Amino acid sequence: MTVAQAVVEFLGNQYTVDKVGAEEYRGRLIPGMFGIFGHGNVAGVGQALKQYQHNDPAFMPYYQGRNEQAQSHQAVGYARHTRRRATYAVSASVGPGSTNLLTGAALATTNRLPVLLLPSDVFATRAADPVLQQLERPDAYDISVNDAFRPLSRYFDRVSRPEQLFSALLNGLRVLTDPADTGAVTISLPQDVQAESLVVPAEFLAPREWRIRRPDADDEDIRRAADAIRSAKNPLIIAGGGVLYAYAEGELAKFAEATGIPVGNTQAGVGVLPWDHPRSVGAIGSTGTTAANAIAAKADLIIGIGTRYEDFTTASRTAFQNPLVTFININVTPLDAYKHGTALPIVADARKALVKLNAALGGYRVGADLDQLVADCKKRWDAIVNTAFDTRHTPLPSQNEIIGATNRAMDAADVVVCAAGSLPGDLHKMWRIRDSFGYHVEYAYSCMGYEIPGGLGVKRAAIAEATAGGTQRDVVVMVGDGSYLMMHTELVTAVAERLKLIVVLIQNHGYASIGALSESLGSQRFGTKYRTHDAEHHTFDDGDTLPIDLALNAESLGVKVIRVAQGENAIADLEAAVTVAKAAPENDGPVLIYIESDPLLDAPDSESWWDVPVSEVSELESTQQAFAGYTQSKSRQRQLLG
Repeated sequence: MTVAQAVVEFLGNQYTVDKVGAEEYRGRLIPGMFGIFGHGNVAGVGQALKQYQHNDPAFMPYYQGRNEQAQSHQAVGYARHTRRRATYAVSASVGPGSTNLLTGAALATTNRLPVLLLPSDVFATRAADPVLQQLERPDAYDISVNDAFRPLSRYFDRVSRPEQLFSALLNGLRVLTDPADTGAVTISLPQDVQAESLVVPAEFLAPREWRIRRPDADDEDIRRAADAIRSAKNPLIIAGGGVLYAYAEGELAKFAEATGIPVGNTQAGVGVLPWDHPRSVGAIGSTGTTAANAIAAKADLIIGIGTRYEDFTTASRTAFQNPLVTFININVTPLDAYKHGTALPIVADARKALVKLNAALGGYRVGADLDQLVADCKKRWDAIVNTAFDTRHTPLPSQNEIIGATNRAMDAADVVVCAAGSLPGDLHKMWRIRDSFGYHVEYAYSCMGYEIPGGLGVKRAAIAEATAGGTQRDVVVMVGDGSYLMMHTELVTAVAERLKLIVVLIQNHGYASIGALSESLGSQRFGTKYRTHDAEHHTFDDGDTLPIDLALNAESLGVKVIRVAQGENAIADLEAAVTVAKAAPENDGPVLIYIESDPLLDAPDSESWWDVPVSEVSELESTQQAFAGYTQSKSRQRQLLG
């Protein structure tokens, strides 16, 4: 068989096995492959997929996309919803087709989510150098554009000879299924090698199982952690995505309820507890709630569980103001367990560590003062969000009202998907989560354009979940106009496959998030509005609003569109539109709900900070004032948390 045929047959026989408590899992690791074919892979991977489609359509299904980056986003969305138990492979042609995957690789690796990338490469034999789309460097002729994947991937290999395929795939899938080391796995396939034949050992193609490693916590580490918790007056848990990937929500709830320790969550950790759980203080950090941030400021012990401590989580190291604060970091990845000079790193699966901590802390509970503080802070924040959701603005509603209406119209098990702009921060602090699978915001890379393809990946995973007898879920993508214009073309994919994806498109005629940030930094929303060009002053800030009809754009792609008219009934109409979209048949294709908003109406303040440097010297008074405020906030920043 050819190298490409061996790739396809090998991947079709790979299985993930996992055990969480008494639950046993076994499923396809790579349930399908995306690809856009060109001269780099049409006769290699493309031919192999066609051959297997002809012989057995279910063995390695092929999925068509409109952009290679978007295809990798679909794979990542699928991987996250399946809790890293499965992902897709993505094949790309040589040159620009492959480099379109670079952003996808960086996003996957940053989010610690698995995706298998198979970019084509130039001739290994150099028989036809330079081929179409080949990059030539006179100082290093063995470098191709695919070498750009090296720093973006958790594993990179190039199959320059057919017999190298065996070790490349085995090493790649080892990384793909390792929760401590996962991310983008890139195996570069020269176009001539893809079509070459080789003798493949039967054992290489036989069904193979990859068991997800879930390391247990060291008993001495647990003892020391339990001692530290008992000694703390104001402990706080920061729960990240690692809690969800470990299926540790139940143990976390048991731990919080038994000890009374409040739980704040990162973006990736939304869903670890329902929003109204008595011990949940919600989002923490720069996009956090006033409840979580008030408690974090006083905390003398932080118990980080499955968090990578992004700067939004720590409010750029200003969130924790108690000079005696220390950290216990529980993480399956050593890099994250040792962050911030932690007093006690515990390299372990989150669920297994919590099981041991629950046993070690029998009878311990925080004091009444912390109980009362949590209750008071939660009550205050809930009132703030109620006001933000219920206050009506006309003719254009605020984004707060739009989030509230969408949240109310969705069922508990439905999934909201977002990634970039002002929406992720507002969702983080205000979304009222009721199901641990119900929130999917890509914020480690915060990639504009992720929303629709990522939402399709989630939808594919939700369909597989329901088909296997699991929960039925609708997937609702919330996206602003700026991010929509980056990568809306995967709506065509949803139309072609009749995938029911609900998209709430918020039109605010510009980049609302960066506009607000720019204004806060003294740059007066420069370059963030969608306006006609003023040639005399060379500015886009003051012209007429662009006559863009994004609803009509979606209709032209074959999408069913519901327009929400401006005015006092906009929010009620939006809520009704989401209900109508949810009632549509499952195989009826995507529905887009179009609504305009006022970008100048802000979300409630998190009473926190994010470090974005301001010009020290400026002729603009607004920048001078912003720098004075920046200097004051910067003075609260700690270099090492401890």
